[in-house]
Amino acid sequence: MPAETARRVELAITGMTCASCANRIERKLNKLDGVTASVNYATERASVECPAGTAVADLVAAVEAAGYAAGPERSEQDHAGELGERVAIATALGAPVVLLSMVPVWQFPGWQWVALALTSTVVWVCGWPFHRAAAVNARHGASTMDTLVSMGVIVAYLWSLYALVFGEAGALGVRHAFSLVPRPSTTGDIYLEVAVGVTVFLLLGRWLEARSKRRAGAALRAMLELGAKDVSVLVDGVETRVPISRLKAGERFVIRPGERIATDGLVVEGSSAVDRSLVTGESVPEEVRPGDAVVGGTVNAGGRLVVEATRVGRDTQLARMARMVERAQSGKAEVQRLADRISAVFVPVVLGVAVLTLAGWLLAGRPLEFAVTAAVAVLVIACPCALGLATPTALLVGTGRGAQLGILVKGPEVLESTRRVDTVVLDKTGTVTTGRLELVDVLPADGVTREELLTVAGAVELGSEHPIGAAVVRGARAEVPVLPEVTGFANQEGLGVTALLGGRRVTAGRLSLVALPESLGELAAQEQRKGRTVVAVAVDDRPLGLLSVTDAVKPTSAEAVRELRALGLRPVLLTGDHQVVAEAVAAEVGIDEVIAGVLPAEKVDVVRRLQAEGRVVAMVGDGVNDAPALATADLGLAMGTGADVAIEAGDLTLVRGDLRVAADAIRLSRRTLRTIRGNLFWAFAYNVMGLPLAALGLLNPMLAGAAMAFSSVFVVTNSLRLRGFRPSTA
Repeated sequence: MPAETARRVELAITGMTCASCANRIERKLNKLDGVTASVNYATERASVECPAGTAVADLVAAVEAAGYAAGPERSEQDHAGELGERVAIATALGAPVVLLSMVPVWQFPGWQWVALALTSTVVWVCGWPFHRAAAVNARHGASTMDTLVSMGVIVAYLWSLYALVFGEAGALGVRHAFSLVPRPSTTGDIYLEVAVGVTVFLLLGRWLEARSKRRAGAALRAMLELGAKDVSVLVDGVETRVPISRLKAGERFVIRPGERIATDGLVVEGSSAVDRSLVTGESVPEEVRPGDAVVGGTVNAGGRLVVEATRVGRDTQLARMARMVERAQSGKAEVQRLADRISAVFVPVVLGVAVLTLAGWLLAGRPLEFAVTAAVAVLVIACPCALGLATPTALLVGTGRGAQLGILVKGPEVLESTRRVDTVVLDKTGTVTTGRLELVDVLPADGVTREELLTVAGAVELGSEHPIGAAVVRGARAEVPVLPEVTGFANQEGLGVTALLGGRRVTAGRLSLVALPESLGELAAQEQRKGRTVVAVAVDDRPLGLLSVTDAVKPTSAEAVRELRALGLRPVLLTGDHQVVAEAVAAEVGIDEVIAGVLPAEKVDVVRRLQAEGRVVAMVGDGVNDAPALATADLGLAMGTGADVAIEAGDLTLVRGDLRVAADAIRLSRRTLRTIRGNLFWAFAYNVMGLPLAALGLLNPMLAGAAMAFSSVFVVTNSLRLRGFRPSTA
């Protein structure tokens, strides 16, 4: 669907009780013309790609036609609270039923009628959500796990009612013996403890699941709540407190110590330390001063700041991060689509197995009671709830934890890519290096002090707009706070600058501008072999010394390369710089393979060539010219400190400029994928092992209900372990 004719709609879905519900809604939506929908049971959201002319009302109508409710707004119903109340009541009323049924010596005359009254409340009041959902699905000619639960509970209840009213079980003084496995029985046996036990255990499982799901989505909710609610706008020197929705780009606002920065902007007055931990995961506050960019949602930890808003509302980095995380959580990994296809046919198959179990035991000559009990166990044990939770809960926790650490995953399919990658291409400038020239060495001539050289060089370069001149000035000011003024400043294009300082002519620039003595010439050659740019400084043609300038390697880049190697990745340094410069940087960080002198348009060709060699390539970059290569690579990692177009092209966005986060991103993605696969394995294994036991009459339905409930809890709890992921940058 062309981008200009399509749009994305997010719907909040209510009424889903299992993965089968999500599959039904998805099928209904996908039947609409031009609609591609993905429904996520764990997040209770539908992500819909549809033609621009499609009305939201039509999408909502399709969901309602499937028997559920939908709306464009996020639903924050307290499912856990409601379920908790049902669990409490069901447990209080059901515990006496189970205890009386399991301990014959406690069975007083007429106990079974008391148990029936308590069970009726548990089954029809506390367990009503199961029966209501089953009825709704039945009206639409469908079946879900609620169908299995409802049928199992009702059959056990009705059989017990029949045995009490028309059989021998209702007589006063009758005692009931409990068994962990179904046994040949008569109309003197009742299964009220099965109806109660299955209801209580499944309600308990749903409650624990709801609580866990809420914990799993806590990171995204925290991100959505980070923004400030109001802001002090500065107009003609007067502060006015207004709602954040009224702030416009270009307006200036005041941030005091301890306040949250209202939106993305540039500092125009003041200096302070900004705590970015809730947005980037960076624990060390960053110093900012006029001209520096700040991000909305971060906290001013120091002095008063005046900031000019550059982005507001949906355009802010925080809002974009939240949208990216939401989209990743609402998508489906390929491995989950297989589980969805299986669970879509699983319930009808289980109903067939239950019927065959009932018929098989009757044909084998077993009593009706035994056959019914075995069939009920089949219905209960086979509920595919854990299958539906396996992927979305892991995605919720994994992507949420990533957001806390400044790692944004564009979609679940990215997880598969991280597993296959074997080569990582690192753009040099801004990725491995700082992307800004810095003064790294000061080499005075004989008889000249370091301070004298820096004072003269800094003074003459003050008038220069060249990045090399700016690096010299920053380095000089770090040691000589007050630089003298010069006159007669002149820029010699491509060569350097000249000026008059105290009546003397000062020159700073290329080595060819100054006649260097042999000792300085050797030092200059050594610096150039390191890939550095050397600036010669002279006064009245007398050499004062050399200044060495380079795009400094980030202090964490070497460690990042080691971590990438530890993940089984082969690093490649890619740059448009000269081979000598590239090899010097590569040697410093521990990279063996260097591809230098590459024009921006040729970066894509390099990625394709590596892919043609059979490599699966990840690309890490931050510039506009990196975007095509990021999109071409099997896995694109965009540094969030770089250009917007690069971030849009990447599969993973690293909010911080620390290359170690790239290794963390791949580790977290791989661990999330392993968790998904582990969840699916145990969910499948549970059903595969449980169904035969139930069909063979070796499993009590109450125990089957407990096992089914806790299989879902296990899957969610296993996913929650991802919250403990620790980055190397911590």
